[in-house]
Amino acid sequence: MRGWRRSIVLALALATTACTTLSPARRDAAAHIAVAARETAVVCERADACATPSPLRALGIDALARSTPESPRHHAVLLEYGQDALLARLDLIRGAQRTIDLQTYIFDEDDAGHLVLEELLAAARRGVQVRLLIDQLSAMRTVETLSALAGSHTNFELRIYNPVLGRARISYPRYVIAAACCWRRLNQRMHSKSLVVDGLVGITGGRNYQDSYFDWSDSFNFRDRDVLVAGPVVAAMAENFLAFWHAPLSTPAEQLTDVGRQLLRAGVPEVSFRDYARPGRVEAISADAADTALVERRLAAAAIEVGPVEFIGDLPAKHRRDREAAQAAITATPRLRALIESADDEVLLQTPYLVLSRPAEQTFAGLRDRPAPPRVVVSTNSLAATDSFITYALSYKYKRRHLRDLGFQIYEYKPFPENAPIDLDATGAVGISWNADGSVDLDAPRATRAGRGGEAAEAEARSPLPSPLTREYAALRYAGIGVNRRVPLNRAGVRMGLHAKSLVIDERVGVVGTHNFDPRGDNLNTENAIVIEHPAFARTLAASIRRDISPANAWTIAPRDRPAVLPGVDYSMAKVSERLPLFDLWPTRYATSYEFQPGPDCPEPLPPDAPGFRECYAPVGDFPEVSLGFRSVLTRIFTAFGAGLVPIL
Repeated sequence: MRGWRRSIVLALALATTACTTLSPARRDAAAHIAVAARETAVVCERADACATPSPLRALGIDALARSTPESPRHHAVLLEYGQDALLARLDLIRGAQRTIDLQTYIFDEDDAGHLVLEELLAAARRGVQVRLLIDQLSAMRTVETLSALAGSHTNFELRIYNPVLGRARISYPRYVIAAACCWRRLNQRMHSKSLVVDGLVGITGGRNYQDSYFDWSDSFNFRDRDVLVAGPVVAAMAENFLAFWHAPLSTPAEQLTDVGRQLLRAGVPEVSFRDYARPGRVEAISADAADTALVERRLAAAAIEVGPVEFIGDLPAKHRRDREAAQAAITATPRLRALIESADDEVLLQTPYLVLSRPAEQTFAGLRDRPAPPRVVVSTNSLAATDSFITYALSYKYKRRHLRDLGFQIYEYKPFPENAPIDLDATGAVGISWNADGSVDLDAPRATRAGRGGEAAEAEARSPLPSPLTREYAALRYAGIGVNRRVPLNRAGVRMGLHAKSLVIDERVGVVGTHNFDPRGDNLNTENAIVIEHPAFARTLAASIRRDISPANAWTIAPRDRPAVLPGVDYSMAKVSERLPLFDLWPTRYATSYEFQPGPDCPEPLPPDAPGFRECYAPVGDFPEVSLGFRSVLTRIFTAFGAGLVPIL
């Protein structure tokens, strides 16, 4: 945009924003309404705030008791199943005696979100100090909910991070205004996630607060991962939370324009968080959380005892205009790169969005140039499984670079994995059958779908677009059909998409966190992670990722057969076309997807560089399982013109 046009747009945007901003006096009046409406009664007078026994909180007490400054001890629990992740959170919230600090990117108003809100408010009424920090672009669905929470209880505080235009919620027109006036700030999001209870136990990882992260969606659920840690490192998690809580970009909800107007107009609204779509499963998980023996057996007993644990977390100063101060606040990305560079034998990387920044490419190129380079095994999404169409299009564009130049072994997650960690009963889907061997038959459509196969897929494709609240990529959340709607598939069922962000180095170091190993995490989002250098933990995490890349759950990406006519010309033209930021329209790609074909001569899966790979694997096309007509054209379009979006993906 030319300078004078941009100036006009910016002037109009600022003028429009100024006209809708509350004056300081009205903002103070709104805040007073919220504070005056808050409950002050505490239902418990005991020193422990009438907390229920928590086996997970007890892990923190045990770890601290056994730790010394010279020899810290910790317990670590990998939370693979969505139901386990929710159960752990309920156990900790109910067991909290002093403080609960929750920081997240997405907090939706569905059954999972409302249940956690109810539990947080119940803890506040018991006397626990509860602080909830949510990024603006994903902070609930309605202003009414935010207003109700702002005036709920004196022990409950809610802040919104980076409220562009001074609002808690922004509509599409305001999003356009924000993009015109403040594009970089609009994209600077708090992607960090943590739950810290009493300074004893913390959870971080990929999960947001939404049904699809806890196996509660009957159409699409994320295969995600969290790690629970108990012990001295939780103090660093708490300190990082406080840095965000007190950051200038963190604003009490009642001080924002739209929430303040709601409060001035109608006071604190009465909003129910018990209007569950499926109350039966809420009752079931609540009962499980009250069963101390179950929590002990299922979660606490699975804890791995480890020594030192490292927490790495970007600071909110990453979003300052001062470049030097911003760079000093970035800790996650350089630490992760240093870990990758420390590899001798293998880098096992799991990310839902395989889009690398230039420095990340240079890191992996450095590994590739070694005399004995380590293996780099990557678990990521297929087009059929991803929730972000355009990021897959970019990873599709650079498959040759990833495979040939960087030496990656890539495995793309299937939308219907055979043995993924998911509680299918919890999804509420129907029409699922169980095979005699205990595996799941997902070929049968759900009763709510319109038929089988392509017809069911078309019915799904016609369903409404997901709310912008559900989208990871802030800059693209209001973009259209080609970016955000999941592609239609050849059959119906409970689809899964990879969302876990993990790293294992030489099966000696394991990392679980929020970083997608992408340019957004490097430059725009704040990120955090837990790093544990312990063989047992690293092997357990590696085994989980290896299950995700097994033939039952993923396709192997490998070079396609060379064309019979002029193969060198085809390769050279494709390479030249790939390097162009525009007009990458060469019709053939370097690689495609392969399916393992077990048999007497192929008893075990092989890596794509093994001598017998071609005899044991059959090509299944670039986009297996996808019922893609016009969408294939869109893929080519984004492949051709999407390269300029890499810095914000």
